[in-house]
Amino acid sequence: MNSSCVDEESDMQGWNITKSKWASDDLSPMVDDKYKHHKRSSSSEVGGSSDSTITRSDVDEEDSDSPSDSFENSGVMHMQRNFNMCQSCRSVSEFEMIKKINEGTYGVVYKAKDKKTGEIVALKKVKMEMERDGFPMTALREMNILLSLDHPSIVDVKEVVVDDDDCDDGTYMVMEHMQYDLKQLMEAKTQPFSMGEIKSFMKQLLEGVKYLHDNWILHRDLKTSNILLNKDGHLKICDFGMSRQYGSPLKQYTSLVVTLWYRAPELLLGAKKYSKAIDMWSVGCIMAELLSKEPLFKGKTEIEQIDKIFRTLGTPDEKIWPGLSKLPGSKANFVKQRCSMLRMKFPAASFTGLPVLSESGFDLLNKLLAYDPEKRISAEAALQHDWFREGPLPRSDFNPIFSSW
Repeated sequence: MNSSCVDEESDMQGWNITKSKWASDDLSPMVDDKYKHHKRSSSSEVGGSSDSTITRSDVDEEDSDSPSDSFENSGVMHMQRNFNMCQSCRSVSEFEMIKKINEGTYGVVYKAKDKKTGEIVALKKVKMEMERDGFPMTALREMNILLSLDHPSIVDVKEVVVDDDDCDDGTYMVMEHMQYDLKQLMEAKTQPFSMGEIKSFMKQLLEGVKYLHDNWILHRDLKTSNILLNKDGHLKICDFGMSRQYGSPLKQYTSLVVTLWYRAPELLLGAKKYSKAIDMWSVGCIMAELLSKEPLFKGKTEIEQIDKIFRTLGTPDEKIWPGLSKLPGSKANFVKQRCSMLRMKFPAASFTGLPVLSESGFDLLNKLLAYDPEKRISAEAALQHDWFREGPLPRSDFNPIFSSW
């Protein structure tokens, strides 16, 4: 294990979950005024999918310090949360397992019922079988982050429970249960989402991403299977196993983050210093997928992925993307595509079944998929975009017509 992993482990010894000063109840801008009373009064419930293609070792062996260091170096005081999970964990036997929902790289998710309250929840069991060095760093990081967050567009982790009969391999996160994930919805629907529905999903997604970025958190694995919905169309971002806190000045992190189809070009070309722009590229890919019902860039390898991006958006140069030539992977012999073909995929009008996108909507998509990370639109700016104010407006009358989990 490298030194950065040791630093991160020392930050989390004893299962004492830590969070920055703004995540405490009294000091927190992390909870906006309009959201302060939402978390405990919400009646919506979650299940998460965790099908990331990035291996745990890729994330654990980052060229970085502990998550808390990023706050300390940016002038933010790091405080200990008054929450010791070893002393407060309930037993998983207090929940009735209903069925298995999903299984991914980092965990197995079950639908369950709290025997005491009758509440339907999702139990995410942490995978331990491949871990040689104690409790998985990705799981500790996910718990640490999720237990400090409070926003309507972020999945709520209620508590951590353990299996009394299997203490070494029986740790579960208790999460609110949501009926669908976005990938499942798109595969099951025979017709595309309406533009009002797409705007509603995008607005909620951007609100959640803005909240994360405002609080110096990168998700690093935004994709349709990590976005959950309930029967009322309320959206939640889940699966924070790849996420991390960051600070200023930026440090070097691994570029092996984000599932391939949603990975920003700077990561594909080997950038080690990156920020919130990588999440915004993923948001752009999700917007395109909502419109067309299929991923925009479906590469099988990193080389094929960057090739598909260049063939669609045009091959960038230093004028379009200052600093491109300094990236490790920029010297490869890429396809020479002079102009962007993106508008052909999303025309303003279509008689052939192609997804239609207004000039304003196409402008937002273009800004989300900007090559230069410095010019890529932020979540805050995206939420103010004219596309959300032109008709049809975001709609809330979401009505799925098929069975849920």
